[in-house]
Amino acid sequence: MTALQVGPLAFPLSPLLWFASLLLAQWLAGRLGGAQARAAGDAVWLAALVGFGVARLAFVAGAAPAYLASPWSMLDIRDGGWSPAAGVAAAVAVLAWRGWRQAALRRPLAAAAAAGALFWGASSTLLGVHDRPTLPTIELTSLDGRTADLPTLARGQPTVINLWASWCAPCRIEMPAFAEAQQRERGVRFLFVNQGEGAAAVQRFLAAQALVLDGVWLDPGSRLGPAIGSTGLPTTLFVDARGRVVERHFGMLSAASLASRLRALQAGAAAEPSR
Repeated sequence: MTALQVGPLAFPLSPLLWFASLLLAQWLAGRLGGAQARAAGDAVWLAALVGFGVARLAFVAGAAPAYLASPWSMLDIRDGGWSPAAGVAAAVAVLAWRGWRQAALRRPLAAAAAAGALFWGASSTLLGVHDRPTLPTIELTSLDGRTADLPTLARGQPTVINLWASWCAPCRIEMPAFAEAQQRERGVRFLFVNQGEGAAAVQRFLAAQALVLDGVWLDPGSRLGPAIGSTGLPTTLFVDARGRVVERHFGMLSAASLASRLRALQAGAAAEPSR
């Protein structure tokens, strides 16, 4: 499961669980803080803000060339560009610093951090955030009427599968980055699987946007999204050469965040023969 569906809207699940974990940690710190309840709660919020800031800055620094081409995109945190390890390390450092300065905060902050981490781990596991589903055997149709099943199309080399629709605004925003990546990354196959639209509508959209894409396929019944646990668009799957899904991402990807995931996918492919 990658998203929470509320009526016609879908929200990415991971950020919601992170925020819930933060609220739990802040509440517990306040409960255990006694006379220092407010200071304990403020320390949790400070650690969270620093952690998220460092996670974003670390990612941007590692993908600087891509962001320099469009500096304002550094502020668009919807693109999935984070360095979680750096962020967690920064947040823990802030909590340790506050505990070192005020002994009365050590116990509540340690308990809050443990509770938040436990809630995130348990909830994300139970809700399937970390699941890596197998590719379903769904028959897709090309723009010229050919048919093929998805596992066959994705077999043999690292593959990126983008689920999209022409009415989806984030899909339209990210599509040029995918088109550029397809031209640049010759060792990766790209499949653009349209959800629920006909060939004529897709061709009109591609022509209007002046997009040149290889590997455009149709899923008229919109079966692929539910089959891989995604209820919203855009959704992107990163699949290894054996056809195993190694990452699912719900939401828009920028050129920088897409490039980062492609490097990880290719690194995994390069290491595969030695396993």
